[in-house]
Amino acid sequence: MASTLVAPPATDDRVSRRSLGARLLSRPEIGSLVGAAVILVFFLVVAPPFREITTTGTILYQAALIGMMAVPVALLMVGGEFDLSAGVAVTTAGLTGGLFAYQFSVNVWVGVLVALVVAIGVGAFNGWLLMRTGLPSFLVTLGTFFILQGLNLGVTRILSGTVSSNSIRDMDGFSSAQAVFASEFVVKFRILGIGFGPLTIKILVIWWILFVVLASWVLLRTKIGNWIFAVGGDAAAARAVGVPVKKVKIGLFMTVGFFAWFSGMHLLFSQSSVQSGEGVGKEFIYIIAAVVGGCLLTGGYGSIAGSAVGALIFGMTQLGVVYAGWNADWFRAFLGLMLLLATIVNLVVKNRADLR
Repeated sequence: MASTLVAPPATDDRVSRRSLGARLLSRPEIGSLVGAAVILVFFLVVAPPFREITTTGTILYQAALIGMMAVPVALLMVGGEFDLSAGVAVTTAGLTGGLFAYQFSVNVWVGVLVALVVAIGVGAFNGWLLMRTGLPSFLVTLGTFFILQGLNLGVTRILSGTVSSNSIRDMDGFSSAQAVFASEFVVKFRILGIGFGPLTIKILVIWWILFVVLASWVLLRTKIGNWIFAVGGDAAAARAVGVPVKKVKIGLFMTVGFFAWFSGMHLLFSQSSVQSGEGVGKEFIYIIAAVVGGCLLTGGYGSIAGSAVGALIFGMTQLGVVYAGWNADWFRAFLGLMLLLATIVNLVVKNRADLR
């Protein structure tokens, strides 16, 4: 009796298991992790002060200054939009809190709350105007950038007579607000019987880590996160399946406003006053951190953890150049080179992951 050969069942590519390597390469932050490792090793070799444990706190603080705003900027980029007013919005928030408290002689916490309303209002305005007009977010927020820059300079000069807000260090509530937004603490620890430290940690670093964890959870584990990916990938298709595109995008801009407020409060309470010209150009640094961290300029793809690694790369590079004894003028050239290399790495690893 002739035997019958039975062909094995066809494998459906949609349910086939991907290798561990393919899954790792598909993560948006993998390129930034590779870049961070390379930069860490590089500066450990060329910059002896970089090897000291006491410098770790300074590096983390520099990373947190950028990383705090890179979190909402990354969320916004995943949602398919940009905010070029993010840098000056931080200054606006700090100036609002300081000037309001000083001019009306109220507890500084009142100024903090007023600044929160203003910062979130700026974000809501950006989102509303974007959805109302259909203009590119690049143009909408560029307009807001110039408006806020002019108001920061003009209003501050009218109220204080100078280009900075009045010092609020001696006002009621300053100490408690400083403890929340701009305090620091010292850490000492032992590993294998060897003592390390003292290591000074700014409270902003702790807030930054908490916000990265929270934002990552929202983006990857909640319905809102699915909506953000959907509107960034294809807003029209997302709207067709019931995603509230308008609310999501306005909410993302308001989130940028919230983080601008928080960063502005750190700026205010770490210095007791704010220079009205600060923040110009910072928006590009935030975007660079997000792009280095794996966010695509086209939207629909990115990582909050990756933006944190991008900010860490920024902190290591900024201080590594100084510790290596190089002229600080080379920093931005190095930053641009890092951006190009990280973007290429992100593209290569993503394309290879898609082929597996």
